[in-house]
Amino acid sequence: MAEPFLIKICGLSTRATLEAALENGADMVGFVFFPPSPRNIGTEQARELSEIAGKRVQTVALVVDADDAFLEAAVSALKPGLLQLHGKETPQRVAEIRARFGLPVMKALGISTAEDFDKVAAYEAVCDRLLFDAKPPNDATRPGGNGLAFDWSLLRGRHFRKPWMLSGGLTIETVEEAIRATQAPGIDISSGVESAAGVKDVALIKTFMARARATASQNAKPLG
Repeated sequence: MAEPFLIKICGLSTRATLEAALENGADMVGFVFFPPSPRNIGTEQARELSEIAGKRVQTVALVVDADDAFLEAAVSALKPGLLQLHGKETPQRVAEIRARFGLPVMKALGISTAEDFDKVAAYEAVCDRLLFDAKPPNDATRPGGNGLAFDWSLLRGRHFRKPWMLSGGLTIETVEEAIRATQAPGIDISSGVESAAGVKDVALIKTFMARARATASQNAKPLG
């Protein structure tokens, strides 16, 4: 039996957009704890949003090269079900964080060439889930949420030992192609459902999720 197709809406910061994600069937909702990001939230905001999400969905705390004290504050405020490490964390650091906080970890890996997949095995040994994202431009101030896609054909024919998700350059216009091209078992979107940097759009969330679900459902149908 095939695993369910997962959709994660990341970078949520308001009650209205969180409710939109929940009402339209998001499997995971992400909250950014990274001050340079326009999607960054504080601990009080995290507590309020965590109460709204409750047990309805898996909550994800996204951090970037965070130290233990920063992680303690984020975990205490959000009480996430998953930690997303979106920086340059080494496999050793991933293992340390997973052991210290007793939470499953998703490690984001930047992809631009086939050689970038060489590092996957080391992370598969220590994390619970992988996220493949586009590498940020050299002048970028943050590692994700830049609205860029990598060459999705690089994923063709690849198999991984851990569950994985696709991110980067996903929008209501590209999501169908992305799912068909990569056969991704899950997708993670942030800037692609925004009307401005850091401003989620309820209508875009609804449209994106409907198109993603319909395409994933078509992919799952047996041929013939």
